[in-house]
Amino acid sequence: MREPPLTLGFDDEPEPDDLPESRSRSAKLAAAPSTSIRGFVVRTDGAARGNPGPASAGAVLLSLARPDARNHRAAPDASISDFLGVQTNNVAEYTAVVRAVGLGLELGARRLELLLDSKLIVEQISGRWRVKDPKLRVLWAEALKLLRQLPDGWTAAHVPRAQNSLADAMCNEAIDRAMAGGPASVVRRPAAR
Repeated sequence: MREPPLTLGFDDEPEPDDLPESRSRSAKLAAAPSTSIRGFVVRTDGAARGNPGPASAGAVLLSLARPDARNHRAAPDASISDFLGVQTNNVAEYTAVVRAVGLGLELGARRLELLLDSKLIVEQISGRWRVKDPKLRVLWAEALKLLRQLPDGWTAAHVPRAQNSLADAMCNEAIDRAMAGGPASVVRRPAAR
């Protein structure tokens, strides 16, 4: 039996009916060809050199309309490389998801397909695992609040770390850049058409 996620009493926390497995529209859309839906495949990563330590969030977004959207080596349409200061690895991982979903919404996504190497986040946002850490509960609630704004739904799947090398590179780039005195955040968006 699946235990429902913990709640904090926030107005924006998901109700049990909002969990992905109970969203019939998402289930129907999962079977639909994603090239007809405006959205992105999203790969995110978080890093902390030390735990806690200098941390970063990285993400790459690839248009669902691309035939290579699920190729983990494909050049992204958009990316995020953010230095976060001193944080834990799990906070960095969740921050990457929140920022990537926010960017997807900003770019007009109607659907997002998250491919993450953090099994913790996949299981927690899917409602299968509880969120025990208070720092993560806030980020978890924010991620679900943003994901619920997608009219054509979302999916989250765990992938091996090797398939997340581009998002990992965004993380390392952010820490290295910030330590060298560069900007804390670099966001690349698709070129205007």
